Amino acid sequence: MENQFPGTGDMVILSFNKGFHGRLFGSLSTTRSKAIHKLDIPAFDWPKAPFPTLKYPLEEHQKENQAEEERCLAEFEKIVQSYPKQIAAAIIEPVQSEGGDNHATPFFFQGIRKLTEKYGILMIIDEVQTGGGGSGKMWLHEHYDVSPDIVTFSKKMQNAGFFFKDKAIEGDTPFRQFNTWCGDPSKALIARTIAQQIQKEDLLELTEMTGDYLYDKLDDVRKQNKELMLNLRGKGRGFFIAFDLPTPQLRDQFLGLCKKNGLNIGGCGDAGVRLRPGLTFGEKHVDILADIVSKAFTELSS
Repeated sequence: MENQFPGTGDMVILSFNKGFHGRLFGSLSTTRSKAIHKLDIPAFDWPKAPFPTLKYPLEEHQKENQAEEERCLAEFEKIVQSYPKQIAAAIIEPVQSEGGDNHATPFFFQGIRKLTEKYGILMIIDEVQTGGGGSGKMWLHEHYDVSPDIVTFSKKMQNAGFFFKDKAIEGDTPFRQFNTWCGDPSKALIARTIAQQIQKEDLLELTEMTGDYLYDKLDDVRKQNKELMLNLRGKGRGFFIAFDLPTPQLRDQFLGLCKKNGLNIGGCGDAGVRLRPGLTFGEKHVDILADIVSKAFTELSS
């Protein structure tokens, strides 16, 4: 009752630079995407590890990207070995959404999984923004062939919750892990209906096919606007496609031009643009999107 050891332990949760996991006390302590989120709000003094900064197109920078991911894995292990308190868990997004739609390769995520297993650390994958089928798989981490200990979800599932690999994580009083509204039966029915509809309409396969088509169409736009459309990423990840502009100002102008022409598209990070269409998004919609994006770049460069 005094918020002191041993009742209040000194274990910590590690997160990654530019990650976003929420704005409540515990989740905010793991959020690293925007300073304004954390300004004047108490938070735990928890450790932070680097997330890779990759170069694109991936196939043209394999050597540099491998070195960058190896550097981040080495730094992660160094933090684990030297941190003065016990790291109970490491939380990571399959694609860092709010922080700029930052991607990493399966090599990096598999490396984190190996290190967490080596040091007895729970691996939590935050699928709040990435789960629900938008990547062409129900959970984006399935693209990486990793098996985390805990997966959190919300957003597209119209429900909030988590699932886990080891039943021991549940504990002997699992109801203590839910607040007033989590586990609401009506929301569980909604989530089940969403999952059933995804299966019935083969929406994962549709998303995978349309995502490939979308990436190729945007790559054609990129080749015509190489000075403005930078770091196109998300190939093979369904609708988790993003790109950057040279400056935040140009990014904001670009978004304004798109919206003026009927395309509601959002920004993330300092100068990123990300796509998050619904699972029923089809090739006819891609053609409209690519045309508006191309016109916006033409107007921006004129």
